[in-house]
Amino acid sequence: MTVLNEQAEAFLHRYLNNASPTGFESAGQQLWLDYLRPYVDEVAIDTYGTAYGIINPGRNYRVVIEGHADEISWFVHYITDAGHLYVIRNGGSDHTIAPSKRVDIHGDKGIVRGVFGWPAIHTRRGEDAKLQPKLENIFIDVGAKDKEEVLEMGIHVGSVITYPDELEVMNDRYYCGRALDNRMGGFCIAQVARLLQERSIELPFSLYVVNSVQEEVGLRGAQMITDRIKPQVAIVTDVTHDTTTPMLDKKKVGDVKAGNGPSVTYAPAVHNKLLGLILEVAAERDIAIQREASSRATGTDTDAFAYSNGGVASALISLPLKYMHTTVEMAAKSDVEGVIELILASLTKIENGMSFTYFEV
Repeated sequence: MTVLNEQAEAFLHRYLNNASPTGFESAGQQLWLDYLRPYVDEVAIDTYGTAYGIINPGRNYRVVIEGHADEISWFVHYITDAGHLYVIRNGGSDHTIAPSKRVDIHGDKGIVRGVFGWPAIHTRRGEDAKLQPKLENIFIDVGAKDKEEVLEMGIHVGSVITYPDELEVMNDRYYCGRALDNRMGGFCIAQVARLLQERSIELPFSLYVVNSVQEEVGLRGAQMITDRIKPQVAIVTDVTHDTTTPMLDKKKVGDVKAGNGPSVTYAPAVHNKLLGLILEVAAERDIAIQREASSRATGTDTDAFAYSNGGVASALISLPLKYMHTTVEMAAKSDVEGVIELILASLTKIENGMSFTYFEV
């Protein structure tokens, strides 16, 4: 059974091209649930928009597979009398890539197009030649003559701003676009649900396929949903850095390369027995993996699940990604398939009621 078939690819493009900024994920969540619905027994959404589907609902042993749905963005913070917009971050948006980028401002009257302007190179002489983008000097121009016209367009302080860049395939090998972090995770777990059905795999527990909101501002959606579900096990998928990118020091950031398979992480929040199960499955199924370590927190929803409800056995399977938090994030198609197959195979190894305590007392 092909993992990335034509229908899956079509969904991926629809899903990645839709704007789902942190706190405003609902349109993307609806797309995701509509795709997931045929492969699960129930679907639900919580108060802040985390969406999930359940296979085998109502069983006492509950396993979660999870990604997060939100993308980094900006908020309109200040509108000058001349009609220029100054911004603050909504998540970890990178101010250094902003100048000359086109943007969509989500106003009360719909989307308004704008650009991050920047002084021309001809005008930056002397001390001005050292000018660098900073949060306090990047600005958006929507072609308005003054503040009043900006307001008439439906733009106001608090309007959210996203980049319009869309997904493309490069060299028939890489997905490239914005928001692969981490709607690619939501895509992967949806494919796991699809393949469970297509391959007629029966699981002995309730499986929750969870697409959390607000990860980019502190794992907030995962914190909320784990309190609702109260799982015994959680396998989280997110992105990690391709450290072969120029200017990165592998002694500092580790050794991970896009195209060499999904990465598994060693960290205090990662349960060693669950990680061992995943590594065993990878060896048995001949799924290429890479390894990395996090000295304290993983910085992913793994931390939220692990330290909830008195402790949940949790592990992290990551997709290597180039150029994270830009509009040209790149992930290898083969790694996407590897993440999907590794999560799926790991689920088949988890037994109903399996204990993850380290020893008996």
